[in-house]
Amino acid sequence: MKETKHQFTPGKRITTMFPFSRCLFSLVLLVFLVRWCDGALIEKKVHLRIINDLGNGSDLNLHCKSKDDDLGVHVLSPHQFFEFSFRPNFWATTLYYCRFWWGDESHWFDIYVERRDVGRCNKQCWWTVAAVGPCLLDARVHRYTLCENWKDQKPEGSSQGPKARMYNDTKHLEGNEKEGNAIIIY
Repeated sequence: MKETKHQFTPGKRITTMFPFSRCLFSLVLLVFLVRWCDGALIEKKVHLRIINDLGNGSDLNLHCKSKDDDLGVHVLSPHQFFEFSFRPNFWATTLYYCRFWWGDESHWFDIYVERRDVGRCNKQCWWTVAAVGPCLLDARVHRYTLCENWKDQKPEGSSQGPKARMYNDTKHLEGNEKEGNAIIIY
């Protein structure tokens, strides 16, 4: 068997991976694997639905956008809905916002904020839009009880910015929710 000798050649640099580089590589690999195993590398689609629940026979006009997508203007008759699907981005910063108008009213709202909604609607986000603001379907109780204020509106008698309305406030519930009927999603 032939022996191989390694010789040191002056001027030739020997490169090795430093411990810091190994740690950084391992951390990046770990984040990649965790996101991949969680189904977030190729994000699962979010299905978002907006239902006209103005309750007075008015058509609801809406125009939704994200940083990258303009979904156009849509007109919803009472109880009609507009639905779209998208894949949240890798960085968990996906945002969709909508302007709503009817009669002489005009409001806007962030209809999907990934960090806010990921635990609330789990890939199926259904909103009703009433004159007092939007309400998200709470899948745990099958009712539209997660209600928010419009982004352009201050609470009555307040000089502060918008705050969320009280959840389960029955005076703001319409139709099936007011009658106590559950809306079940399969």
